[in-house]
Amino acid sequence: MGLLGGRVALVTGVSRRQGIGYAIASRLAGLGADLFVQHHVAHDATQPWGADPVDEVLAEVGARGLGLDLAEPDAPERLMAAAAEACGRVDVLVCNHARSGGDGPLGSLDAAMLDAHYAVNTRSSILLAQAFARHWKGERGGRIVFMTSGQNLGPMPGEVAYAASKGALHAVVETLSHQLADRGITVNAVNPGPTDTGWAGPELAAFVHERMPLKRWGQPDDAARLISWLCTDDAEWITGQVINSEGGFRR
Repeated sequence: MGLLGGRVALVTGVSRRQGIGYAIASRLAGLGADLFVQHHVAHDATQPWGADPVDEVLAEVGARGLGLDLAEPDAPERLMAAAAEACGRVDVLVCNHARSGGDGPLGSLDAAMLDAHYAVNTRSSILLAQAFARHWKGERGGRIVFMTSGQNLGPMPGEVAYAASKGALHAVVETLSHQLADRGITVNAVNPGPTDTGWAGPELAAFVHERMPLKRWGQPDDAARLISWLCTDDAEWITGQVINSEGGFRR
């Protein structure tokens, strides 16, 4: 049945074949997990990379799904309830979704910009973890994985709101893991480093390429391999950690 046979995984941000979410979902499915995914195609459609046909994406990873804007305050609870109703339970939560556009450096920030990033990147992830803990009925084997961005390892020029919202996730992992450890739920985060999901322009692509020891960008499956492993029983002794998976990126 695979390492995750009989378990249900909820993965957010699964709508693009080139994205990390698609790679995570594919890996978890390959380990035998049943999948329920969140997508927000309306957001992708406004970006330069565009949107993939979501029905095709869901069919390819073998998942049921729900389109939802996680910026809405009640969206995390609605998503968890929908996944639990559709699949009977949720054993694994991977918060892969993120807002990274509409940002800037000091001098260009306003409250709306900061709040928008916090709502998606930080608030919804914490509320999803809370909803997971409320719905989860197991005695051990619960898994929560957040996504950070290496904002603690070096500057992120022009991305103050993004760095702040992801930094808050980094900071809360140990606290959440402490509260949930007695219930057999692990809480970790993964920083995938610079990953080629089709968003970077030529100048940034060249900059990162030269700073990678293997002279390539990270691929979505590089992070997905680690994340899927953290969801298995083999990783039951790891909690409260933020793990960098970025190929030795030299800032």
